[in-house]
Amino acid sequence: MEQKELRAWEARCVQEETVRCTAACPLHVDARTFCKLMAEGRMDKAWAVLAKVMPLPGVLARLCDGPCKAACVRKDAGGAVEVDGLERYCASAAKPVAPPRPLPARNKRVAVLGGHLAGLCAAWELARRGFEVTLRCVDPGGPLRDLPEAALPKGALDGEIESLARLGVTFEACAALTPALLDAELADKDAVFADGDAFPAIFDGCGLPDPLTLGTQRAGLFASAPGEPSAVLRAAAARRAANSVDRYLQGVSMVTARELEGPCATRHFTSLEGVAPVPPACPDGCPDEAAARAEAARCLQCQCLECLKGCAYLRHFKGYPKVYARQIYNNESIVRGTRTANKMINSCMICGQCEAVCPEDFSMADLCLDARRTLVARGQMPPSAHEFALRDMAFADGGRCVLARHAPGTGSSAYVFFPGCQLAASDPDGVAAAYADLRARLGDVGLMLQCCGAPAHWAARDAMADDAAAALRARWEGLGSPRIIAACPTCMQELARTLPGAEIVSHWSVLRTLGLPDGAAGGGSLAISDPCAARRAPVLRDDVRNLLSGLSVDAAEPRFTGETTPCCGFGGLLSEANPELGLAVARDRAQSMDRDWVTYCVMCRDMMARAGGRALHLYDLLFPRVEDPAGRPAPGYSERRENRVRLRERLLREVWNEAADHEAEPFEAVQAAFTEAAAQNMETRRILASDVRKVLLQAERSGKHLLRTETGRRVASFRPAVVTYWVEYEPADDGYLVHNAWSHRMRIKGGQP
Repeated sequence: MEQKELRAWEARCVQEETVRCTAACPLHVDARTFCKLMAEGRMDKAWAVLAKVMPLPGVLARLCDGPCKAACVRKDAGGAVEVDGLERYCASAAKPVAPPRPLPARNKRVAVLGGHLAGLCAAWELARRGFEVTLRCVDPGGPLRDLPEAALPKGALDGEIESLARLGVTFEACAALTPALLDAELADKDAVFADGDAFPAIFDGCGLPDPLTLGTQRAGLFASAPGEPSAVLRAAAARRAANSVDRYLQGVSMVTARELEGPCATRHFTSLEGVAPVPPACPDGCPDEAAARAEAARCLQCQCLECLKGCAYLRHFKGYPKVYARQIYNNESIVRGTRTANKMINSCMICGQCEAVCPEDFSMADLCLDARRTLVARGQMPPSAHEFALRDMAFADGGRCVLARHAPGTGSSAYVFFPGCQLAASDPDGVAAAYADLRARLGDVGLMLQCCGAPAHWAARDAMADDAAAALRARWEGLGSPRIIAACPTCMQELARTLPGAEIVSHWSVLRTLGLPDGAAGGGSLAISDPCAARRAPVLRDDVRNLLSGLSVDAAEPRFTGETTPCCGFGGLLSEANPELGLAVARDRAQSMDRDWVTYCVMCRDMMARAGGRALHLYDLLFPRVEDPAGRPAPGYSERRENRVRLRERLLREVWNEAADHEAEPFEAVQAAFTEAAAQNMETRRILASDVRKVLLQAERSGKHLLRTETGRRVASFRPAVVTYWVEYEPADDGYLVHNAWSHRMRIKGGQP
């Protein structure tokens, strides 16, 4: 990822954008933090937030008219937070703070003419920047002294004038502000600011100031426009003028990059979903601390984070997309050393939920998939991240599992049924029943058993994905390029990507047209779980709900559903790259509703079942075979492979009246039983029963093994490819009893034991 590309990615995440209240404030007061501290009763800390950005805070906090309230997100849920009232209460309740420490001296002299509010604020801002400031006025404060005590206590103004003196401002009284005085100051000082309210005659000879820079027709002279009714806007004008003086004296552009001064636009987004309307606690001012804290607590503490609300993956890594983009950029920039972001990159489910909920369409899927491609291209992808899934894909695309046939007794196919390798692995009986129903009601329906190629695509193994796509295309074209009936939403996505000319329809759409199969049984109340692959398929989602209605199922919608549905933890190969997080994601989904689930993605069903949830696949209702389908356990890895092989053999035998066309491998003859602990370890470590049988066969043939003297059990190893497998076992009746199994990638010098 290039630096320019990183900036483009970062720009799409709005979490760090200025919140709406602060953006609307001419002085950019951090109202969110201010309200948080007020709600906690930390008045002194809250006052420090105001004093950090407000010139003359003891005055402005009392005169603020709350321009932020028009932008407050809470205004549509009970009314805007009364920030101006909170500021007035805080000004009276908090301890005074010292004025900010000025920057080092700039060795530049600036005169401020006029001591009304804009002039006082300009002197404050200029002195903070390290300029030597002389304030010339008739009376510091001017009309501010005429305000009633309830609006501005006299001590507040005097206290801020004392703060100006502590900042280094020199006060020089004058009987009147005159053009002659202006000429003298321009000749003597490096720059001059004129308070337009205190010195309106200034505009007679130089016109009104430029609204962007507040510069006038005379070089070095800056002024505030007269007649501004808002105290905060007058203070903001003074700050803008101080910025212009700074630029002028540095000799840099007066106009570039000034769009964030004063009220500015922001893309920050905060949803009001689930926010209850709460009216203001003190609409007419805060009488005491309890009322002030209650009002401050109404602040929503605005953040975007829409993507984190439904994604356990994003929450797990304790950041948000802009942070992850930086981590990925830094990760890709490392030449040597630990690439700490690899696990985060490989844990994304590539599901697109974040993009669907983000107001700026930020896609972690695209970001992480691009990063995976970079890691693969550089040879830096951890070998263990996706290897098991890719080996499983290769097995599903191998001769023991693949089948591409026309319907028996036919030489062409109007349709071909493509159930997908995971449905064949999890529910072979459901696949067989679905295919039989399609042939009975549609006639010439062919069959394709193989993987769609999604694992290679998710792993960013583009060459492998291209090879798989080419093989799939050849088989499909060999059947005459029939219309594809797909049962898996992920397969529909992948087939559309790899076979752009194919006509693909979901099995659910076909069933909606044909009607429910004979024997279909439903009823009851279930929570519907849309697969993430159906996110952009509204017709598919509607077809499924129509079928559930026909089955008399009361389908309850979870909070995140349809376009915003989360992934089950399988997508993007999360469950392989980060098994613990994959299980946590599945558990998060499974526990989000208090009823059984129904889904039309078999991996959604299996992942929730692994996480302890109760879930069934739509085939369990359409082709019922067991009494409690929601309680059916998810098959393990070894069983999934076995199911694919046996499904192919069964269909060849029962549909096409053919015997199995592949001889059994020698290791398949090895009789092995597994203790419960061994089976659990094998499942966790992704060790297949076939891997263990290969080790046992090698040990049987070579006679080489180790002996654990404390148990009398044997230990043997075998390296069929790049992984070495170890098995702890003992002979048993007609075979072996396996107690443990583990694997690694190291080569043991001296050969196999």
